[in-house]
Amino acid sequence: MAAEGKALARVNDRVVFVPWVSPGDIVDIQLTRMKNSYAEGRAVKFHQYAAGRMAPFCEHFTVCGGCKWQHIPYPVQLRYKQKQVIDHLTRIGKVEIAEILPIVGSEQQQFYRNKLEFTFTNRRWFTTEEIDSASTITSLNGVGFHIPGKFDKVLDIRKCRLQDDISNRIRLFIKDYCIEHGYQFFDLRAQTGFIRTMIVRTASIGEVMVILTFFEEDSEKRENLLNAVKDNFPEITSIMYVINGKCNDTINDLDIHTFSGKDHLIEKMEDLQFKIGPKSFYQTNSRQACQLYTIVRQFAGLTGSETVYDLYTGTGTIACFIARKAGKVIGIEYVPEAIEDAKINAALNNMGNIRFFAGDMRNLLTPAFIGAHGKPDMIITDPPRTGMHDDVTDTILAASPKRIVYISCNSATQARDLNRLSVLYRVCKIQPVDMFPHTHHVENVALMELKK
Repeated sequence: MAAEGKALARVNDRVVFVPWVSPGDIVDIQLTRMKNSYAEGRAVKFHQYAAGRMAPFCEHFTVCGGCKWQHIPYPVQLRYKQKQVIDHLTRIGKVEIAEILPIVGSEQQQFYRNKLEFTFTNRRWFTTEEIDSASTITSLNGVGFHIPGKFDKVLDIRKCRLQDDISNRIRLFIKDYCIEHGYQFFDLRAQTGFIRTMIVRTASIGEVMVILTFFEEDSEKRENLLNAVKDNFPEITSIMYVINGKCNDTINDLDIHTFSGKDHLIEKMEDLQFKIGPKSFYQTNSRQACQLYTIVRQFAGLTGSETVYDLYTGTGTIACFIARKAGKVIGIEYVPEAIEDAKINAALNNMGNIRFFAGDMRNLLTPAFIGAHGKPDMIITDPPRTGMHDDVTDTILAASPKRIVYISCNSATQARDLNRLSVLYRVCKIQPVDMFPHTHHVENVALMELKK
């Protein structure tokens, strides 16, 4: 297996990356891209399947951009993910690891996500089967996921097995209602239409949030649709809407209005509660997030007196998770709305020893800031996929906490950062955690300690 979940073949000394296959498959490859050092292709005929290959469980497999490893048995997926983390850290980062713990698999391998976003389109993607059938296509409208690499192409999803089935039922109801009542689905190229995107968030305690985005305001049509959703799905605890006339689908910079119910969800983890707003970041696999945070707390090994900095704190979930074991926790996050939620979460859980600050990490985390709020005994960092900026790693090295716990969703950038920190720190142990079954994505937790 290689990058992005693709498998690797060698043909006449040229490396070829092929999606939707696995090591051991014998296939004919049609090349789709040629470079000097490698090529990309797709399998057009299978002569022999790899031993243990599984039948994909989703009808949209190979067309939808997600769940690229449905054909690979889950224990084998975990083995590939563990290998990926080790390869990145040792080969890219040149990191020496004292202890490598076995990957923690996900108890749920289907219906595990708590958030999905769908796009409405008036020119949906036609599958190869539809085209080959030569049958008359009666509707161009669809609601689903973007085809990888194609911003204006959307696959109409009939059933997705990533989120609780209520997500499917809500999506299909809204799609049918809009078609029946003549609502114009969005045209991504022409930037015209009425209904644009939908987000469904679910909580483990049963709460459900639906956020519908409209390209322009039409209060009568909007209210009729939202009332229909409310009447047909009493289990929805929060119905919200956005008017987005921009050229992109992001809503973080827009006002989100509450139509019915609350303006947030409540998620529970152990005996903690977390408020999740429409713009809040929260780990999308709730059950596995609890496993991840438990590992972080174990790695931290706090005694109750330490000053801990929680970098990229988001809505303060990790900060709250470890606060009872710490003397003081300082949480820093770029998104102001997330920090407001983090403050509420700390109050919800009676955590009086946490302080949160909003700002760009490289500008906020400075020697002056550390001087004002106390030298950290430990730093917990959970940066975005791009990893930490050089200025941040320089500040961490200058502060030289005794321990660093580094959580990453991209072990390649984590490897780079661990290498930068290795001038003062050694990697004591790592623990990969699978948050996203049937994909190549994997989280990794690394514990670093000052060299003696």
